Amino acid sequence: QVQLVESGGGLVQAGGSLRLSCAAPGRTFSIYDMGWFRQAPGKEREFVARIRWSGVSRYYADFAKGRFTISRDNAKNTMYLQMTSLKPEDTAVYYCAARATAHTWDYWGQGTQVTVSS
Repeated sequence: QVQLVESGGGLVQAGGSLRLSCAAPGRTFSIYDMGWFRQAPGKEREFVARIRWSGVSRYYADFAKGRFTISRDNAKNTMYLQMTSLKPEDTAVYYCAARATAHTWDYWGQGTQVTVSS
């Protein structure tokens, strides 16, 4: 079982920045990759970015390219999402997730609210 704990959400003005963190204390050897998703009110959850736990592969949704950066610190078992040039449409609950294979996202955090005011 992999436990995920997000932090770093909050209220920011448009154009501002936030960094989200996702800690995965304990067993991480089974993780294939980790990712960020978000869900805005009235919308379905959508993919934001993912990063291979071992290696350098990173993937971004089109809306995240050039503005968001996903990274990890294996020594701290922590993944980050640095978000810049935030827009009101980035307002959502952001979730981190982990998976043991390249198929199903097996583990989810509780989510952290990001609100971008115009």
